[in-house]
Amino acid sequence: MLPVCNVSRSILGQPWHWRGLAGDTLDAGFVADDLVTRLLLARGCPREAIEAHRTPSIRGFMPNPSIFRDMDVAARRLADAVQAREHVAVFGDYDVDGATSAALMILVLRDLGLEARPYIPDRLMEGYGPSAEALVRLAEEGASLIVTVDCGAQAFEALASASAAGTDVVVVDHHKCSSLLPEAHAVVNPNRLDEGEGAAHGHLAAVGVAFLLCAALLRELRARGFFAERPEPKLLDRLDLVALGTVADVAALRGLNRAFVAQGLKVMTRRANPGLAALADAARLTRAPTCTDLGFALGPRINAGGRVGRADLGVRLLTTRDPNEAQAIAAELDRLNEERRAIEGEVQTAAEAMCGGDCAIAVVSGEGWHPGVIGIVAGRLKERLGRPSLVIAVGEDGIGKGSGRSIPGVDLAAAVLAAKEAGLLIAGGGHAAAAGVTVPPGGVPALAAFLEEKLAAAVTRAREDRALLLDAVLAPGGVCADLVDAMEAGGPYGMGWPSPRVAAGPVRIVRADRVGNGHVRAIVAGEDGRSLKAMAFRMADTDLGAALLGAPPHRRLWLAGRAKRDDWSGKAVAELHIDDAAWSD
Repeated sequence: MLPVCNVSRSILGQPWHWRGLAGDTLDAGFVADDLVTRLLLARGCPREAIEAHRTPSIRGFMPNPSIFRDMDVAARRLADAVQAREHVAVFGDYDVDGATSAALMILVLRDLGLEARPYIPDRLMEGYGPSAEALVRLAEEGASLIVTVDCGAQAFEALASASAAGTDVVVVDHHKCSSLLPEAHAVVNPNRLDEGEGAAHGHLAAVGVAFLLCAALLRELRARGFFAERPEPKLLDRLDLVALGTVADVAALRGLNRAFVAQGLKVMTRRANPGLAALADAARLTRAPTCTDLGFALGPRINAGGRVGRADLGVRLLTTRDPNEAQAIAAELDRLNEERRAIEGEVQTAAEAMCGGDCAIAVVSGEGWHPGVIGIVAGRLKERLGRPSLVIAVGEDGIGKGSGRSIPGVDLAAAVLAAKEAGLLIAGGGHAAAAGVTVPPGGVPALAAFLEEKLAAAVTRAREDRALLLDAVLAPGGVCADLVDAMEAGGPYGMGWPSPRVAAGPVRIVRADRVGNGHVRAIVAGEDGRSLKAMAFRMADTDLGAALLGAPPHRRLWLAGRAKRDDWSGKAVAELHIDDAAWSD
């Protein structure tokens, strides 16, 4: 394969290759429709499905919910609860996927005349997932049905205790399952090992699975004549929650997930959910939200409640009817998000200082680290090191709570489940790209050695196959607002459906300086006589940052990155967010 721009080894040590079929050079005369078609094909869209993917709709991608194991069983049990006005509790995880899943179930049940009770465990006091104590307490307080969302697939002891207490539990999850399933009335999870046709939807976030269950519930109630004298809830009006949870959980944006996000963003622009509207105001979003906003502006603020504040703030925000309450909660989440950033910075500095050598997986631990930020720090380490990373916060009792992030091609959750089966963990689970662990006192070295051996071959293969994938090569003048708008038509972009990356150049650095928290800002000029603003975020202390800041006037570079609108200028101009660079001479 010929490298793009003849870059076989960039400043960050990787070759540049074309993504799929996107090997044609663009110029100022590009046609938007042609560009979008090429972007779709390069991301694996079949030629015969171009139109369906160009404007992804729920109707075009929605499967029959009944293809999933236990889906109809779960729908019937929920329908019984609605008709009998039972006491229902919704037990959710404390992250965005858990909050949106719980909010979706609660709002749909509310529309059906049933007020369900939310329960979100405290990250520090209770940890992840259902505990026997919490489920039994809910049963003793009258809950005849508990729906767990974004958790429960590995909660064997807790669900057995709930069953013994006489309460039915419906599990709605998407995390990897063991060969044995917990004792529950129904386990709806496309990643069950015995799943059939539904396994094709294993990339759904929990909120997507919850949406399918809500659709099955409405269908069941419709068949029972429940809506003969009352209006049927408009489930599509809740797609704003589904979009937020899907993007924030970094679920692959292909198939049904693309439709969820594309349509959910449209719903979100209507600002019908008071909590989401207040959160957008708190995040100072004055335009229609984008996929990036969900992942980097709204999602982190909801997450902040579970990370460093009160775990139930996200669900309360998303389910409140009162705009004043929504504004108060959104303001509190905004404050907590700033606090989270400060804590995260301290842990990240300490974790980075521990990373040395060329191990397959970076495993770092520290006493007193806040468990609420270790997942974010693990993600930062993964990006910086180009390998899986696991960050473990060790408590006063010696027990470690860890969160890991992986690179494409390396299934971290499978390795974690193997470590659990080997007796190295108190608890553990997750999915390919992210996993969580609970480590016994003194158990970090043994876990690190196990994961190193387990993942070494996969990491080596993944890193050898690493290349920066490009969609187009442009002169600096081609990086313009029209190009950005045309490329956006191929979205929404995210995990599994990457946003377009272009190479611009050759350019010389006119000016470069360090700004903010380790960013590099540069003005570059090309042979076409046009200049371009470029940003390299968190790259100041890397080889790339050094090259940009120290480039001599006579040397030229190719820059690779994402073309974005410059929101700060107020004009229809674009800038380049740099991912990599290479010397052209």
